[in-house]
Amino acid sequence: MTSGDDLVRGWFSTSPFILKVGLRLLELEADRAVVEMPFDPNLATAGDVVHGGAISTLIDCAAASAAWAGHEPRGERWGTIGMSVNFMAAAHASRLTATAIVSRRGRSICYSKIEVLDGDGTAVAEGLVSYRLG
Repeated sequence: MTSGDDLVRGWFSTSPFILKVGLRLLELEADRAVVEMPFDPNLATAGDVVHGGAISTLIDCAAASAAWAGHEPRGERWGTIGMSVNFMAAAHASRLTATAIVSRRGRSICYSKIEVLDGDGTAVAEGLVSYRLG
């Protein structure tokens, strides 16, 4: 049987969307994931400022990874059911790193907190994500 960790690693190596955005899985352990998004001018909103939608994508993928880490799949239904993002500073032409930590794990819903830092270590966004596991 495929583990949640295996699903995450497979997702990062085969998902057309993740590959297009350039996300990289840096760390994965039970209830924690670190995901990186390199700067790409195609993900900018104006000038060299990273678009909020790209940052939200990073947050969502990091949270899903943390939710699956250490989880044994039980079904076919999963996905994000809620997400809140606060943007704290503009990310200018910088690699971004999201660290997602599960704050509560229920039978089918997992809640995570995510912090996004730029290459200088400045917090640019934070997120709360609710994710349904199968």
